[in-house]
Amino acid sequence: MRKQQLFLKAVTCLGMVLLSTSVMSQGIPQVKYKLNEDGSNYVRFTGLNQVWLRHTELNQGSTLFGDPVENITDIGIRRLRFQVIAQLTDRVFFYAQFGHNNFSFLQPRYTGSFFHDAITELKLHEQHLSLGAGLTGWSGLSRYASPSIGSMLTLDAPLYQQATNGQNDQFLRKLSLYAKGQVGILDYRLAVTKPMAVQNATGGAPLLNPEMITFNTQPANFQYQGYFKFQLLDQESNLTPYSTGTYLGQKKVLAIGLGFIQQSDAMWKTDALGDTNRADMRLMGADVFFDVPLNAESGMAYTFYGAYTFYDFGPGYVRNVGVMNMANGTNGKGTFNGSGNAFPMIGTGNSLYLQTGVAFGKNVITEGGKLQPYAAVQYSVFRGLDAAMLMAEGGMNWYLDGTTGSKVSVNYQSRPIFDANGEGQFVEIARRGMIQLQYQISF
Repeated sequence: MRKQQLFLKAVTCLGMVLLSTSVMSQGIPQVKYKLNEDGSNYVRFTGLNQVWLRHTELNQGSTLFGDPVENITDIGIRRLRFQVIAQLTDRVFFYAQFGHNNFSFLQPRYTGSFFHDAITELKLHEQHLSLGAGLTGWSGLSRYASPSIGSMLTLDAPLYQQATNGQNDQFLRKLSLYAKGQVGILDYRLAVTKPMAVQNATGGAPLLNPEMITFNTQPANFQYQGYFKFQLLDQESNLTPYSTGTYLGQKKVLAIGLGFIQQSDAMWKTDALGDTNRADMRLMGADVFFDVPLNAESGMAYTFYGAYTFYDFGPGYVRNVGVMNMANGTNGKGTFNGSGNAFPMIGTGNSLYLQTGVAFGKNVITEGGKLQPYAAVQYSVFRGLDAAMLMAEGGMNWYLDGTTGSKVSVNYQSRPIFDANGEGQFVEIARRGMIQLQYQISF
């Protein structure tokens, strides 16, 4: 019965979204100003808004200001962004991004917007080398450690690849000095980062304790990271750090990547004698991205992404993440997952992530409209759990004018609930679902 109610609410909400957006299928123009005659120097302004409508089966024991809740339907702004992209001279580049994440009914009013990016960059060679510094997503590890949020194949990015999000960075951005470039088929990025104070982490500073290893709150050592991508077909842009999720048949891309993040003494824990033991953070990843047109006449295109990551945060580290969480507490019936829609997403161990989708059509419902069904899974074996973690999701994108400028998405996610069994082992005891609807505008 619960699944039927979830489905009926999703169908009703989707109908409302389609009715409200079917009239907005016109192409959205760019806002760009030339600074020289040929337009090679310019200032460009962009914006994006992603509005979510969700119905979520909450984790057991979830509470909202102390009241027990089993499911919630809510509306929120997942992302609101404004960008300034400026090639001021042939060598000098400026980029800034301002906006907000996760504005929901639980958000304190009149707060929340902040700078995501603010960099200056100097080109030392036309393609081979640029140096930059500031608050930036130029980081290591994997393709979607820095995703292009307007062009994602799935409704949301594989957030487990943003491994320190909210702990010692700001929504994946870091205060860094970086180098980037393209040499033949190699696209590379390297960065040295001063980690942000863990005392200001999302959810507050973690306590030093013997139960679980946490991020070290003492003055941090530098963090070193890099990502090396081998482009075997068309080359992708490296103007900004953010990687495209789907090209909708506009490119032929086969990219194989290798990346890492390393920080010494990033973690700590007390032992049985009360002594403090420190551990390095070592994160490594390998991935492949494949995106090609299949049939120009029908508008079909195929997208595939696969990634393997090995994370070492020290023994037993597991972090539950709930995107735009709609509950703020648990009662005595709570589980290892905690409240709301959180589940074990990040931890010491191995993860495999796969996503795939097919775009088709040239005039689906609206002029230029395209459909793109997709599916994705994250399979993780964390050393702090006694069973594998599997998150699965699937959905559909509808591009009203055939571009990411106006897009409607529907997604269903199935997540595991973990808790200790009678033998004290942390295993999956149940599953919960969430249906999300999104309308995105970008320009």
